[in-house]
Amino acid sequence: MVDFTLHTKETAPADAKRLLEASEKSFGRIPNLHAVMAESPEHLEAYQQLHGLFQKTSLSTAERNVVWLAINVEHECTYCVPAHSAIAKMQGVDDETVKALRDNTPLADPKLEALRTFTLQVVRERGHVSQQDVQAFLDAGYTQRHVLDVILGLAQKVMSNYVNHIANTPTDAAFAAFGWTPPSRAAAE
Repeated sequence: MVDFTLHTKETAPADAKRLLEASEKSFGRIPNLHAVMAESPEHLEAYQQLHGLFQKTSLSTAERNVVWLAINVEHECTYCVPAHSAIAKMQGVDDETVKALRDNTPLADPKLEALRTFTLQVVRERGHVSQQDVQAFLDAGYTQRHVLDVILGLAQKVMSNYVNHIANTPTDAAFAAFGWTPPSRAAAE
């Protein structure tokens, strides 16, 4: 296995130092994901920009968390599921919703469930979502802007989920209480 470097501000490439400082300022520490991404300052910068842009979308806080967690679970990201479970809790998403997302089961709120379903369709169909599925999403109270916002969230999560798969990024201590094993791996154990 290739061990990816968990960079610090001292070991990171010069162009990544300011980005890690921004991470530390935002999170109070440098998340391990950012420490790995720092190897490519351009990757880390793009990820941070996408994150900031996704935060500004027309989706509510709860809706953004639904998008993040639905994608993380679908991608079986053992780093991002715990991280976003903790983030969702910090941002006031109720425990029942977080549990359902982690378990990949329907959400009690019909509108959030429509968002979860549509997000998973976009991921699974690699964007080749039927017009009927798009219309069902719109009929649930979402807009064409929300369709594009989901795709922006997916772009952000592809960057982080794939890095975590390849680098086997260790879960931060702050997220350890939210550890998660994909059902496909749990069944094999």
